[in-house]
Amino acid sequence: MTEPIQIRDDSAAPAGHACGCHEHDEDTPVLDVRAIPHAVRHAAIFGAFEAIAPGGSIVLIAPHAPVPMLTQLSQRAPIEVQYLVEGPTEWHVKVTRAVA
Repeated sequence: MTEPIQIRDDSAAPAGHACGCHEHDEDTPVLDVRAIPHAVRHAAIFGAFEAIAPGGSIVLIAPHAPVPMLTQLSQRAPIEVQYLVEGPTEWHVKVTRAVA
């Protein structure tokens, strides 16, 4: 027997967080793309990037310098890029969605 779906009142969600899970991100989210199958990796990154509000950031962890991906992201919205770790086996790149 399935349990009934419970509807929550999202009015208590933290400011800027509207999904209703009643959690909030205190730090910059980190997306380790090495664990994502290559066939869907770019789509996952685009989805994560679209969830970042202007002024917000995400850290991508990649197995190589993600220059082509950064170019693609910059075509979607203005970005600022900061390399936190540069190889040789992994790159950590903080991508901030610039405020227009």
